[in-house]
Amino acid sequence: MKSNHKLLIAVIAGSTAIVGAAIILCVFYIYYYRRKSHRQNVYRLSCLDSDKMSGSCRALMMDFKKIESATDNFRETNILGAGGFGCVYQGHLQPANISIAVKKLSNADAITQFQTEVELLSKIEHPNIITLLGYCIHGETRLLVYQLMHNGSLETQLHGPSKGSALTWHLRLKIALDVARGLEYLHKHCRPRIIHRDLKSSNILLDSNFNAKLSDFGLAILDGSQKKSQLKLSGTLGYVAPEYLLDAPPHTQSTVSWAMPQLTDRTKLPNIVDPVIANSMDMKHLYQVAAVALLCIQPEPSYRPLIADILLSLVPLVPVELGGTLRDEKSLKPATYVHT
Repeated sequence: MKSNHKLLIAVIAGSTAIVGAAIILCVFYIYYYRRKSHRQNVYRLSCLDSDKMSGSCRALMMDFKKIESATDNFRETNILGAGGFGCVYQGHLQPANISIAVKKLSNADAITQFQTEVELLSKIEHPNIITLLGYCIHGETRLLVYQLMHNGSLETQLHGPSKGSALTWHLRLKIALDVARGLEYLHKHCRPRIIHRDLKSSNILLDSNFNAKLSDFGLAILDGSQKKSQLKLSGTLGYVAPEYLLDAPPHTQSTVSWAMPQLTDRTKLPNIVDPVIANSMDMKHLYQVAAVALLCIQPEPSYRPLIADILLSLVPLVPVELGGTLRDEKSLKPATYVHT
């Protein structure tokens, strides 16, 4: 009887231990599965391998309610711009007292673009590249939070209500120089190199001092991450490399083909200059800029200059106080710029 009693106790104890272990394993599996799923959905898009790129992860996952409050519940009057990707809202983040721009992604490609932006912009830091402050996933909604650029985009400045009146000749060259510096950082100092693939005036943003910053990295790729045969042609017609026009629809207007005859003929060159700056520029400098532009649109890719060469060509044309090396009595006079 005693031995049977001991056997019964041992069986009960063993069974209890097995059930307990099974429960623990089940709980651990559920926890691990959920955590893995969460990582795949969110943290997969946080930071790239630190051995592959310089810098540290800076962007933070932000609370949806805080972003919602900062934009006044995504009020329509706070919309800064809209496109195929969704809308960009102006906001004010409290208690940090920071003005922000929130991109709310809504199209079918939102997840891929969202992942690319977070992965790349979380790892890079440069004065001529937009700063990503944070990101958020709320159901199907993807939000990207950037520093607010008070002077909007270069496109808005040139083609908006002010019609370029705030942009002097030297200020335009400064913006070109800023863009070249941002691209040089992506091409030369990032490991692996980053190819933006959608550089255009609407993706060049201007802060309150007209410092230019590259934005919208949704189509960017890491050099060598994909075979050329697998790359899908991306970008905006009129801004992409000339060879992209081989795949363009018939009768597509090309800015490059329109500008080429003007750039190669000095007598025609003044005809394509913005009237706002026509009387304030140095013609010698205009010829130099035209020469650089002409090299950039050569049909043969190998004939086009590296961005580092373009940078070296622009630096002497920009006044010292705007970040270049040009020293000139006229350029050294304080200028008044209109903030819009």
